Order: sequence, then C-alpha cells, then structure tokens
Amino acid sequence: MNCELDYSLVRVAMKINQKVRLRRLSDRPSQDMRNRVGQVGLIQEFKMVDGSDVGLVVKFDDDFATWFFEHELELVHELELAS
Repeated sequence: MNCELDYSLVRVAMKINQKVRLRRLSDRPSQDMRNRVGQVGLIQEFKMVDGSDVGLVVKFDDDFATWFFEHELELVHELELAS
C-alpha cells in the first residue's frame, strides 16, 4: 500500500517557501507556542495530519519548526516586512 501524499489532490492555497505569520492557535496551549503568535516563518513542507487534513510545517528564524493548519496562518507580503 502506497501511503505517499498525492500533492496534486491537495487544495492548499499556501506554497512551500512562502513567508507566513502565525495568527492564531487552534489547540496548542503551551506558553512557548502562545509566544509565537505574530511571528513570521517560512513554509518548509506539507504534512498529512488527522488522516485527511493537511498541515504546513513552518520554520521560524530561531530554527524552531512545527506544523500548523492553514487557517492558523496568514501569508506575509514582502511589503509588510519592509515597513
């Protein structure tokens, strides 16, 4: 049985190497995670979660990486970072 994710079937608006801001957390109550809300990171890869949903692995400037659901993130435009 091939368990590899067929990315052609995935409907995710965000793409690998895009900059995103963590805008909210659905279910991660640790203080470290709460402190990351508002931080910007880079999407590294997609991750199959919960058997049918897709998460996005985000790496932050301090090299910490973890996955988030797409609705927890927002795209960051380069103009925002310059201001």
